[in-house]
Amino acid sequence: MTVLLEKRRLIVSPGLAPAQLREEDKFGRPQHADVDLRIGLINNMPDAALQATERQFMRLLRQAAGDIRIDFHCFSLPSVHRSQTAKWRVDRQYTDIADLGRLRIDGLIVTGAEPVAAMLPEEPFWPELADIIDWAEGHTRSTIWSCLAAHAAVLHLDGIERHRLSAKCSGIYDCAKITDSWLTEGIASPLKIPHSRLNELRASDLAAHGYQLLTASPLAGVDIFAKKLRSHFLFFQGHPEYDALSLEREYLRDISRFLVGERECYPTIPAGYFDAYTENKLVVFERRARVERRPALSAELPDRTLRQDIAIGAAATLIFSNWLRYLSGDASAALPG
Repeated sequence: MTVLLEKRRLIVSPGLAPAQLREEDKFGRPQHADVDLRIGLINNMPDAALQATERQFMRLLRQAAGDIRIDFHCFSLPSVHRSQTAKWRVDRQYTDIADLGRLRIDGLIVTGAEPVAAMLPEEPFWPELADIIDWAEGHTRSTIWSCLAAHAAVLHLDGIERHRLSAKCSGIYDCAKITDSWLTEGIASPLKIPHSRLNELRASDLAAHGYQLLTASPLAGVDIFAKKLRSHFLFFQGHPEYDALSLEREYLRDISRFLVGERECYPTIPAGYFDAYTENKLVVFERRARVERRPALSAELPDRTLRQDIAIGAAATLIFSNWLRYLSGDASAALPG
């Protein structure tokens, strides 16, 4: 389904329908009886992934909503650098971040951003993101922190430092359930979750500061973890929202950056993602790219086929369904954890 994002959108399962804006409820809780939750997405992803991220989370919420009606708002931190085209989109189609406090958000989702500094507190968006972390703790029922936002949140809350990986963690990983939780109720273990990151949070550091580890992978490490404050904070080191081609797009982008000299290391093939025949062709291409290294070579990348068992989105829909039930106050969802 093609979705035109508006500043305010009502998500009604099984489809999407625009909300009717009215002055009397523009900044208060929805007044009409068919709206149950107000969800915010603070989308800080780089310009190339801005619209894809909108679509991914809207699709997940649509699939997970059941009979729950959702008033959905997108925001972005002003300090995230944008091209003029992307800035125009945010200014025209996103809700102003200054209105966040007046909207009475039930559940918030905060994405990562493309890093430009070695240390998180040196990022241009750090002061604004730190303010959002403090605000969400006291003004939402639950907030999801994704990837870099998860790393920023635990650093701000408890001083937990992330650690640089020797190679990028990229691929589809089997993540086993460690602890029973309402968030993973009804989901078969292991969950297949996409990961794409250069840094990691270590299980021992998180456990020492009272975080509850929910899922983890022997290869990718910690996947989902949580901490119950005034708001129930949920942290995703992976990207359950990714669509089937997200990792491929990132991999091809990183190859292009290598070929034009914007990065020194050739990217590793995403784990558990392409079929064996494709992986062999990509290995051959890598050998050639290291020798011939020129931008035009990207046009000669081999055709690619994904594995048949990557199961993108299967676990994510159930995770978000459980999250929406929790936000709705469904007692059956409030299991330990």
